[in-house]
Amino acid sequence: MPPKITPDHLGRGAVVYIRQSTPGQVAEHTESQRRQYALVEAARTVGFASVTVIDDDLGRSGSGLVERPGFEKLVALVCSGSVGAVFCLEASRLARNGRDWHHLIDLCALVGALVIDPDGPYDPRLVNDRLLLGLKGTMSEYELSLLRQRGLAARDAKALRGALQFRLPPGYCWNEIGQIEMDPDERVRGVIRLLFDKFQEFGSARQVVLWAQDQALQLPVIRRNNSSTCKIEWRPTAYHTVLQILRHPVYAGAYVFGPHNPAYSHRRRTRPQDHWPHEADDRVECPAA
Repeated sequence: MPPKITPDHLGRGAVVYIRQSTPGQVAEHTESQRRQYALVEAARTVGFASVTVIDDDLGRSGSGLVERPGFEKLVALVCSGSVGAVFCLEASRLARNGRDWHHLIDLCALVGALVIDPDGPYDPRLVNDRLLLGLKGTMSEYELSLLRQRGLAARDAKALRGALQFRLPPGYCWNEIGQIEMDPDERVRGVIRLLFDKFQEFGSARQVVLWAQDQALQLPVIRRNNSSTCKIEWRPTAYHTVLQILRHPVYAGAYVFGPHNPAYSHRRRTRPQDHWPHEADDRVECPAA
């Protein structure tokens, strides 16, 4: 038994915290689950008779942007003083953000609990161990930012090639070979063309809306879900729906991705057009023509 693990720690019991970031990882990365659940036997091997497993956060990100009931339960147990050690596969399983990580480490130091991973036990009350734990937490947070940066760069590079498939507006769908084509539904195509014809006639989006509402015209709207299939809902005419159709670059025959700045999650702020990752695509039929 490592000298840092004292009879006091063994008497208080251990907690094994298990987490995976997405439901996809839970379904497909089963080996990671096995390795994390194997920590229960590792805790018993070093002498902990009482071992509590917290796996409520399977499928939840540790970035700090979503609620984690399992992490909250872990913090509550540590605060109660009944936990002698927290077992985790690596620092990133506990937290991917500095706020949660340092909060947990501070609480462990306050009650005298250890943090144990496959590299060994760490006592947050010791300066050297606290330094190592701080570095592990910092690297975990940095790793998440680096992965996100790489993913966004790869996405934008794919968009610049015109190969990125994204949600298309009503009237268009992706075909089996990754090309944009007109929706086979004649009703959808007819309504979109009618809106552009009326806009050319009236010269005003507001007049188009008033005319469509007077005619009780229903407009196609893409149903928001996680499916890649084009699913259309028919809804009464609304001003924002008409404006989105008239302003969407795809209806002008252009492949466009990224007109809005993701830095503003609460507002849809449009980037300058020369900053859009886009590529004109002659294969896109233009209903406005």
